Amino acid sequence: MENIKLNLENIFGFINRNDFEFTKGKALEFNKELNNPQGKYTGFTGWVHLPFTTNDDFIDKINNTIKELKKKAKYLVVVGIGGSYLGAKAVISTLSKNFVEPNVIFAGINLSEEYLSELIDYLNDKEFGICVISKSGTTTEPAIAFRVLKDFLISKVGEKEAVKRIVAVTDKEKGALVKMSEKMGFKTFVIPDDIGGRFSVLTPVGLIPVAFAGFDIKQLLEGAKSMAILTDDEKTYEENISAQYAVARYSLLQKRYFIEILANYNPKLHYTAEWWKQLFGESEGKEGKGIFPASVDFTADLHSLGQYIQQGPRFLFETVLKVNKSFDKINIQEDAENLDDLNYLNGKNLEYVNQKAMEGTLEAHISGEVPNIIIELPEINEFSTGQLIYFFEKACGISAMLIDVHPFNQPGVEAYKSNMFRLLEKPAK
Repeated sequence: MENIKLNLENIFGFINRNDFEFTKGKALEFNKELNNPQGKYTGFTGWVHLPFTTNDDFIDKINNTIKELKKKAKYLVVVGIGGSYLGAKAVISTLSKNFVEPNVIFAGINLSEEYLSELIDYLNDKEFGICVISKSGTTTEPAIAFRVLKDFLISKVGEKEAVKRIVAVTDKEKGALVKMSEKMGFKTFVIPDDIGGRFSVLTPVGLIPVAFAGFDIKQLLEGAKSMAILTDDEKTYEENISAQYAVARYSLLQKRYFIEILANYNPKLHYTAEWWKQLFGESEGKEGKGIFPASVDFTADLHSLGQYIQQGPRFLFETVLKVNKSFDKINIQEDAENLDDLNYLNGKNLEYVNQKAMEGTLEAHISGEVPNIIIELPEINEFSTGQLIYFFEKACGISAMLIDVHPFNQPGVEAYKSNMFRLLEKPAK
């Protein structure tokens, strides 16, 4: 299969070439640090070797669990927040057809009363199961959603049957969800201790929802494995596209480009950008450092944010997700009256027009002094999606180390929780 490609030719007019060349060596050093099981970040980098350690027996265990669950449930409600849902949502949205009703639904992602109430109304006449994802089992948003949905499922089918429809993905041995699973008898899968939430999409956190949605998780992991090989310690800078992307981002940051906009021209990639924002935002945004990750859906957002991107302050750059192959064809036909002035497109297919819109936008934004990075996906499938996930994960680790922050913690996330618990008068333990 073809691999993802990276095109950096549109940044070199905007960076310092000497700094760029120096940073290449640092990026390879940090790449080795990530790949070193005895390195500085040991205890956080289980995701690096995950594509090699996830064997066929484990994949079969997940697929068999899904097979049994589907005998009882047509829908799966995935309860989790942040890294416990964004990766799965990204993969499922990327691989799904646009107008097919999803059989995987996400809850615990907010504290909206309307959302949860309307979800219960939606599920009232449906056969569903629950996959609850939480290391601790006490994170407020998913904990509330799971309590409400678990009770609703029990009221519908009884506790004995409900237990058969609930899968818990949690810590190996500690936490509220572990205790509840042991007491009630839920089927459980483990979130590895050395893999943080935003890097967990290729663990059961992401694999169970993706498998329930009907996609090939083995191919997803094969894609990740191929990218792991392409970015291992033996590769030169010219061969390692994750290192190249990290160096490009760092070099642009040194020239005071503080915002990165991930742009796509295919709506299936919208939630890939949402996952990417968490990955880079939580990993880099510390100690007053980091590039702010934003995203746009083109061409729609060209009619809303296009003016700002073209002529606003020059502190942003774009990274474009380009898909080279479309499986569907809509050809534009000649119209006798040509009232819409589209006959000049006679015989062209819509993806051709979309590609020309991308090329025209690229030219315009570069002329408007917006640097552009291009990530090329040969097509959208499980293999390329797995490659993209691993490519971003590896690049993210290197990027954070280049700006000298810990890639794998998120101390700032706890601030809102402490305030919320105080305002809710949560008892101290």
